[in-house]
Amino acid sequence: MRLIFRILSAFLLTIAVALVLLTFLPGQKLAELAGQQIEKQTGRQVVFGGDVRFSFWPTLGIQADNVAFANADWAGPEPMLTAGRLTIGVDAARLIRGDVRVTELTAIVPHLNLETRADGTGNWVFEPAEGAAGGAAAEGAGDAQASFAIEAISLSGASLRYAPYGQEPVEMDQLDLNLLWPEPTGTATVDLTLRPAGSPLRVQGEVGQFARFLGGEVASVGLTMTAAASKLRLDGRADLTGAFDGRVTGASEDTRALMTALGQAPVEIPRGLGQAVQVAADTTYTPDGKLALRDLSLTLDHNTLGGEADLTLGSAPMRVTAALRADVLDLSALDAPQPGAAGGGAAGAGAQGWSSDPIDASALGLLDGQIGLDVQGLKTTALTLGPSRLNLVIDRSRAVLSLLPVQAFGGSLQGELIANNRNGLSVAGRLSFADVKMQEALGQLAGYDKLTGEALGSLEFLGVGNSMDQIMRSLDGKGTLEIGKGFFTGFDLQSIMDPDGGNGGTTVFDGLTASFNIADGTLTNQDFLATLEALKAEGEGRVGIGAQDLDYTFTPTAFASETSAGVSVPVRISGSWFDPKIKPDLSKLVEPQLEDAEEKAKQAVKDKLSEELGVPVETEEDLNDALKRRVEEEAREQLLKFLGGN
Repeated sequence: MRLIFRILSAFLLTIAVALVLLTFLPGQKLAELAGQQIEKQTGRQVVFGGDVRFSFWPTLGIQADNVAFANADWAGPEPMLTAGRLTIGVDAARLIRGDVRVTELTAIVPHLNLETRADGTGNWVFEPAEGAAGGAAAEGAGDAQASFAIEAISLSGASLRYAPYGQEPVEMDQLDLNLLWPEPTGTATVDLTLRPAGSPLRVQGEVGQFARFLGGEVASVGLTMTAAASKLRLDGRADLTGAFDGRVTGASEDTRALMTALGQAPVEIPRGLGQAVQVAADTTYTPDGKLALRDLSLTLDHNTLGGEADLTLGSAPMRVTAALRADVLDLSALDAPQPGAAGGGAAGAGAQGWSSDPIDASALGLLDGQIGLDVQGLKTTALTLGPSRLNLVIDRSRAVLSLLPVQAFGGSLQGELIANNRNGLSVAGRLSFADVKMQEALGQLAGYDKLTGEALGSLEFLGVGNSMDQIMRSLDGKGTLEIGKGFFTGFDLQSIMDPDGGNGGTTVFDGLTASFNIADGTLTNQDFLATLEALKAEGEGRVGIGAQDLDYTFTPTAFASETSAGVSVPVRISGSWFDPKIKPDLSKLVEPQLEDAEEKAKQAVKDKLSEELGVPVETEEDLNDALKRRVEEEAREQLLKFLGGN
């Protein structure tokens, strides 16, 4: 019991002595001692420009106003740290023994002025003053480092200017930092809040061997970043230059909100391309801005991709090299009608004239590089592709999409599509296709499903302009089309020529071929040919792609034989795409044999025509009247159906 009283008495006496010492120790003197200790261990001077007060609570130490912490010699005259108020905490036990050990720094409204030099060293890497280690020899060299240990740092409402060597400075306001570093050679716990655009971006985690990390060495890190319904986790090794090697996982429920929180201009991202994102990858980042992603898993809304990618973030524009793979990508939102938008369907059916709204192709300048994509399928509202290999190369605002090949419409497409925005926008393409089902292709691309048959052919085109109207009016190119056996529905060409030989509203053909040229937005064709049973149909004319008009003549010919050229009934289609005029062109109705042949031959032809047309034909006038009546009744009705009516 007596021993216990002695221990308590000694303890109380120690406290009493400490209180007396601390009470009569002037704050300015303590500040000088603390400043000397900091300068000894860091090689940096601390200047107290305002009042200095001794404090017991909440921190044992001093409170000083208008404090400045000197910069590195190579970093210029501006202080590395200034603070309107700085609280310096000290170790009471060591203070009683006459040793000032700084254990805590709390700064109110501080300003940090950070930068790096050419070798990557930051001005926050301290070099102890000469003799610092020797001055602590009595306590051991290791204790000299311990004397500088700051167990806790708290910055509230801080501003930051960070100037990496050779790069533009970055400035931020309203930073909050809480750093716990209880063991000088151990792990530090970090809680940092940044506000690049007002909304908080919080970084929490641990840095192993924090003293070595501050000295520029590599240390283990485990950090979690949260902002605007988004979270990113880094587990690996890093250093102060920003180099990192490890695993990165993350997710964002709202990428638009995340971009806003990061101070970036918000971008309207279509659903399927990353309104919400999940990512995981083995990641390597180097201070020169190179980012390597391996074992990459990327989910963009409902689409998931895998593969690998290399990005050079420090270049302008950013450079990307990637090889990605996916199952079926659903990109329906890319061409889905927007709420409140006029028109709809393929290409906005019902709208007359191409849009003259400017096309913003500036996104082509955001990155350079090459992206390969191997997919099992791709869906949009306009089309569905099967297994496909795509390769996108972007170089100085010029993008080339290669189809290697693409399985589409029951067949395959090969070639490339080009968009060039270097000196104004231009678009081009070189495509070949085979075994393409026309009903499926035209149905998905143009909403027209009345032509059935498998096609092969080619298409080349070039258009220039900053709006859809300008591009369509400038189109140049050429192409070919060949279809085997097939049919048109809603249009019975045979019934026009032979009322008893029709196919119930369908034109069945044994083959169809055509070639065309495009110049200044106008397509011309001179060799359309469709062969049918007992007749053929030829065509020639022009289609105004830019002007959305046409002037085209179909000429079906029936009853041809070795001795007779047969009867031809030209049908001219002209005017606007949206209200075409369809009428027989009787000025071209020719039957030269009627004038040159003998009366017997004439009568034979007339008898045959009477039988085929179902009306008496005695004279050429009767023939004209009968043909005109038949063509007007049949051609107008069926051709209108063929062009999109019901």
